[in-house]
Amino acid sequence: MIRIAVDSASDINEAEAKRLGVEMIPMIIGFGREEYFDGVDLLPHTFYEKLIESDELPKTSQISPFRFEEAFEKWTENGDEVVLITISSKLSGTYQGAKRAAEKYGDKVFVVDSMNACIGERLLCQYGIRLVQEGRSAREIAQTLDRVKSKINVMAMLNTLEYLKKGGRISAAVAFAGELLSIKPVVAVVDGEIKLVGKAMGSKKGNNLLNSLVAKKGIDFTMPYGVVWSGLNDTLLQKYLRDSSSLWAEHTEEVPAYMIGSTIGTHVGPNAIGVAFFEK
Repeated sequence: MIRIAVDSASDINEAEAKRLGVEMIPMIIGFGREEYFDGVDLLPHTFYEKLIESDELPKTSQISPFRFEEAFEKWTENGDEVVLITISSKLSGTYQGAKRAAEKYGDKVFVVDSMNACIGERLLCQYGIRLVQEGRSAREIAQTLDRVKSKINVMAMLNTLEYLKKGGRISAAVAFAGELLSIKPVVAVVDGEIKLVGKAMGSKKGNNLLNSLVAKKGIDFTMPYGVVWSGLNDTLLQKYLRDSSSLWAEHTEEVPAYMIGSTIGTHVGPNAIGVAFFEK
């Protein structure tokens, strides 16, 4: 049997992993002295409540080679093979830790650097599940995922610059000016890193900018796709879906929607919305 595995930076939690038939290994999230297993004993709603109340940003710990080795031992003990998909190696040392742990397992364990996170990593996992169902070998699946991952686009509009400021990604002056002018930054995953790709004044113009960037690339509706939101409710996401109905109307009755979890939520803060897809 071939097992698809993923870390919790994909925002696939423990319960969902069971439903999907995949393995999930959690990152560790620290709020002060309290530590939680992401997606196991810390779910998104509770995470955002804590994030909003906290003065300091939580800290995310990469998964150690030892924890990977324990997982690989368990997953392969019955002769199963594993294809593990990790958060981008440009965002975390998790991929390197997994590669190191996989060395002793030879052709039993394949590790794929998603060069992504959040919903981008999720889409690669969903495609991996499809390849298993098609009867591909573990090596074939890993090679195919490596080949197609560059076609994944993840774009998001942030509601606030506050969390990028807290994380030291932008200066306090830039954040203050942005809030004053109601600037909504649009970010994307580019070559495995989160980059600013545009700015708009107000959420309506932000939605329009996001739509134009998505339309320019073109969605491959034969592959997994979806939208995401962060925070305690999906009001802004529902508004975006109404504003972007022309993107989806002829292709699907319902757009899959997911919550952004702790790993990326720490940096984007609440009330972000995003779109992810394989480009045509």
